[in-house]
Order: sequence, then structure tokens, then C-alpha cells
Amino acid sequence: MTNLLWLQGGACSGNTMSFLNAEEPTVCDLVTDFGINVLWHPSLGTELGDNVQRLLWDCISGRVSLDVLVFEGSVVNAPNGTGEWNRFANRPMKSWLADLAQVANYVVAVGDCATWGGIPAMEPNPSESQGLQFLKREQGGLLGEEFRSKSGVPVINIPGCPAHPDWITQILVAIATGRIGDITFDELNRPQTFFKSFTQTGCTRNIHFAYKASAAEFGQRKGCLFYDLGCRGPMTHSSCNRILWNRVSSKTRVGMPCLGCTEPEFPFYDLKPGTVFKTQTVMGVPKESPPGVNKIDYVLLSIVSKDVAPGWAEEDFFTV
Repeated sequence: MTNLLWLQGGACSGNTMSFLNAEEPTVCDLVTDFGINVLWHPSLGTELGDNVQRLLWDCISGRVSLDVLVFEGSVVNAPNGTGEWNRFANRPMKSWLADLAQVANYVVAVGDCATWGGIPAMEPNPSESQGLQFLKREQGGLLGEEFRSKSGVPVINIPGCPAHPDWITQILVAIATGRIGDITFDELNRPQTFFKSFTQTGCTRNIHFAYKASAAEFGQRKGCLFYDLGCRGPMTHSSCNRILWNRVSSKTRVGMPCLGCTEPEFPFYDLKPGTVFKTQTVMGVPKESPPGVNKIDYVLLSIVSKDVAPGWAEEDFFTV
């Protein structure tokens, strides 16, 4: 049996809602088929008050083994590093996290807030929010760059706003079945199983991307969303177009640009108001070209692509 404890900090509960919608495997499958024992979860746990505190202290003392500590939401340090703005079970949440992380075999950060600080960590960051082991792309976070769980691995980061439900449950299965050692992680502690390829991989609009045939409005069923609507699919690591949401779709498949929510810089608050859904360009060249394409090559590629584009690439697009 694998004992799992799920806690929540500065968050909107979006990752919990995503988790409860998992299908491959479902949350029920985790319990019935893979032996995961949910010690407590903010939305599922029945213990209240003193009983929750007793459980947490039992985990810290070792009376109850803690195999997996899952955290959702940002670590709130305000005011002045005390964490008093986010109290839980009679202590600052950051204090519980610091103690529990030391006794957990694995620590899993779910969602952008827990991984990089997310929306609460946007400048000027009055809540002094950070992730468990990162603040945006900077290593450190609450637990520090050198932190390793009892299993010897750093915090396992599953970013997203929210994270895809199956990313969460499949990593928990890998832990419960002893196969987590077969998974490789990138420099941001993300499982490469889900975050090695770009969101563009599997996008049904790739042919339009190649011919620089652009969609001009949200919801258009044809046309690339990168050139005019600011889609970050070519620069974002995720499997959203390979492991579909609800098994059927993704943002780009319904005409919504990728927002880059699995990257530490999300949300991209350096953009000017009103430009979130607009490709950032310098003299018509995107500031962020897709990986492997420099700006000169981009200009040449655009000219050639437009010149050889077939007729269907320029036909009138229609909305959903």
C-alpha cells in the first residue's frame, strides 16, 4: 500500500478539479487497482480539526509512513517570511511542508503554483509566493535547490494551469508500482514522458503553420494560431496534443491559442495589456521563434512558405 497525503496552499483548487476528472487511470483506479491509500485530501478527506493535526504529526513522527506528499498551490511566505497569511491546522502551511517533505519518500508538486509559484508569484508578489523547489525558472523555492526526498529524488514537478489529470495519476501509478525510476526528468524536474515534446507536436494545425496560413479569430477551425493570435505551442513543453483533454480535444483543436502554461514564465506578465493573444514581433519577426529557427531563417522560411502555399491554405476559414 502507498500512503498519499495531498495538501493545498495558495491556489484555486483547479488541479484538484482536474485530478478528480482523470480517466487513464481514474482516481478510483488509484485506490482499487494500484493500492494508493489517500491519507487525506482537502476535498476528499473526512477528518477535521484535531484529527487532521494528529494525522500530520503522526506522519512527521513516523507513526504513519508517508510515501507520497502531493502539494497543490503556491507556498505563501508573507508576511516577512513567516507564512502567517496561509495557516492550516494551527500552523503556517510552509511549516507543515518543510517538516513533511523531510519524511516523505516522494514529493510531487502539481500545477504551476506548486512548481514555480504561478499566478500568485506574479510581480510584485505581495504574498511572497514561490514553488516547492523553484521560483519561476530560478532554483531554490521553499525546500532549496539541494533538497532530495527520502527516495533520493528532487521534487517531481507536474506543471500546468491546471495540470492534465492523466499526467498526475500516471506519475502516481509509476511511484506506486516502483517504476518511477524508469522515468527521466528535465532540468526543471518535469517528467520527460509528458514534457519533452512541444505542444505543437500532434497539433492538427501544423500544416497551416508550415505554410504560414494564419487564423485571425478565435474558434476558427483552420489556420495556425501562432502568427496572429500569439499561440505559444511551438515554444511550450507539453503533451496536450498527444494526450488529449477528456480524450477528445485540446486548446488548439478548438481554436484557442496555447498560453504556455507549463513553462515557468507563465503567466507572461511582461506583455503589454491587451497583447496576451498577439504574437510579439520586431519588424514582423516573432520575438520568440520556434526552437531551432533563427530570425533570418524565419524571414526566408516565411517568404518561401507563402510562395509555395497551396490554394486550400488561403481559402476562407470558417468558425465552429
